[in-house]
Amino acid sequence: MAPIKLENVSKSFGNVNVINDISLAVEAGELMVFLGPSGSGKSTLLRMIAGLETIDDGALMIDGVRSEKLAPGQRNVAMVFQNYALYPHMTVRDNMAFGLRNIGMSADAIAERVQEAARMLEMEELLDRRPAQLSGGQRQRVAIGRAIVKEPKAFLFDEPLSNLDAALRVRTRVELAQLHNRMKATMIYVTHDQTEAMTLADRIVVLNNCRIEQIGTPMEVYLRPASRFVAGFVGSPGMNFLKADLSGDGAHTVRINDGSVLEIDIPEVAAGQYELGIRPESVQVVRDGQAAVTTATVGVVERLGERTLLYCTLADGTELIATDSGRTEVKTGDTVPLAFDATACHLFDEAGRAFHVH
Repeated sequence: MAPIKLENVSKSFGNVNVINDISLAVEAGELMVFLGPSGSGKSTLLRMIAGLETIDDGALMIDGVRSEKLAPGQRNVAMVFQNYALYPHMTVRDNMAFGLRNIGMSADAIAERVQEAARMLEMEELLDRRPAQLSGGQRQRVAIGRAIVKEPKAFLFDEPLSNLDAALRVRTRVELAQLHNRMKATMIYVTHDQTEAMTLADRIVVLNNCRIEQIGTPMEVYLRPASRFVAGFVGSPGMNFLKADLSGDGAHTVRINDGSVLEIDIPEVAAGQYELGIRPESVQVVRDGQAAVTTATVGVVERLGERTLLYCTLADGTELIATDSGRTEVKTGDTVPLAFDATACHLFDEAGRAFHVH
């Protein structure tokens, strides 16, 4: 286990700035996820830690050692790529042992490490097979095993599940979480999939446009997004956004798109024009005893078993997503009263800065 620290690192390709003055610290034994859309700089940042891309400015510390000038092999980190990059003519055993043989490790020590990695990944029965005889998930486990046998100070994963089908991705994600729990190793994991980030991470670094938008635990990022970008990117389905006219009457009254009025408690916000953000689970079809904020026409009913998503349209044409129970009788074309959870609202100013309900 080794901590990793980046201090004011930057990277450019020609005139294009791809990493802009980023600082962050990964704690020893932590699983940190770099999350962001394509082009946000997350894979480049990972490759800079691995030594596969140079760092133009700033410092990299791995286990307290200044490392930005070290060759990749001297940093003692292991990278697992999206492409498994296994040798097709070698067995699983030989694929995992190859790097250790290259550095002159004894045969007994190699055998011991390979066997232990195979046990940890529950693939001892696969050691004598070749990659062509394995499923995609098994090949990815071999690639992870090849990293484990190096006993690195940190593991770096670059979208390792992208090539797997949906069911296998879920199963392998669980295996990775279990592996981290067993090893307690420092891991950095890059993905554009917010479900992977939410389920795997101790902390998430949300990247956008070559900079960090927010660092926090999965639920901190989900419940208290620091910006409109984070609010819209994290969550499935995404957050609803409505125009909001905040009155000066104690800064508590919000008038949304269709003229409906909502009372919220965000005392530090001045009166003016904002965007109101609220997640679909906090917009619900009114039941007995609840007060409706507005009504909407249902366009699409999406049944997910334990809950139902309703894709609705307000009177002014604004679209939003609401939820109802899994056994709802609401159907397409119905007009339904909707209640908003005022304690789960967010306001965003023109710069995208978030203000949260207290």
